[in-house]
Amino acid sequence: MTSTHPAVELAGLRKSFGPVTAVDSLDLRIAPGEVVAFLGPNGAGKTTTIDMLLGLARPDAGTVRLFGGDPGDAVRHGRVTAVMQTGGLLKDLTVAETVRMTAHFHGRTRPVAEVLARAGLTEAADRPVGKCSGGQQQRLRFALALLPDPDLMILDEPTTGMDVEGRRDFWRAIRADARAGRTVVFATHYLDEADAYADRIVLVRQGRVVADGTTAEIKNLAAGRLVRATLPGADQAALAALPGVVAVEVRGDGVLVRCDDSDAVARHLLTRTAARDVEITSRNLEDAFLALTAAENPGA
Repeated sequence: MTSTHPAVELAGLRKSFGPVTAVDSLDLRIAPGEVVAFLGPNGAGKTTTIDMLLGLARPDAGTVRLFGGDPGDAVRHGRVTAVMQTGGLLKDLTVAETVRMTAHFHGRTRPVAEVLARAGLTEAADRPVGKCSGGQQQRLRFALALLPDPDLMILDEPTTGMDVEGRRDFWRAIRADARAGRTVVFATHYLDEADAYADRIVLVRQGRVVADGTTAEIKNLAAGRLVRATLPGADQAALAALPGVVAVEVRGDGVLVRCDDSDAVARHLLTRTAARDVEITSRNLEDAFLALTAAENPGA
């Protein structure tokens, strides 16, 4: 699973559908072995970019290179596989039959039993696909993607329909594969998954990369902190008038202040009010996501 080339290299990538520009001069390099979360709001261009990565769509301009070569070649040789949200499953076959049938389309694959175990489907092997839950069907798509032992795996909302334990097991398997050198690029609406499992986060808006870095680096791009306190009858207007305060929310007896100067807000709460349980925290990934992908963001 080693390569002297980047696993993914996108340069000046553009794709339009009529008057709508879905991907706009997007540049991205991903090294072998990285686990990268590809995040953005609906309509940001994530799915279109993934389609071009997999050779399912041709860019209007720019280039896509996977391990230094053409995406179609990488897919044909089993170096790249994908786990998509829907489609591709025959409801009347069992889980094991589906995996065995798919294995025949590849020249060389991992053992079926190994793939089923890796995807957490051993006990469901004889169950018809049509009787599987949504989470089990998504695990089956994962098993099929594992068959050729790919160097790069593209995951589009991979844990949709899985319960909490299933999601945890899935990501444990993904991280183990990444440690062995597999590159993983995934799109998800579960920001906690990106926070917990990605080595790197790429945020896109309107077809462009607006932020690229580690989770900590992305969080730091959303300036400001949160001050929480218990304060019955909080004067929301008075708090909002404090210097550096961005927003104030009152939730029952609690108050949440988003601000640029957390020390000043905390000092006010402790000396001028009856507030207790005052807590200062940094902005989380959701805050950064919202701030960096907002429509009015001038950096997009």
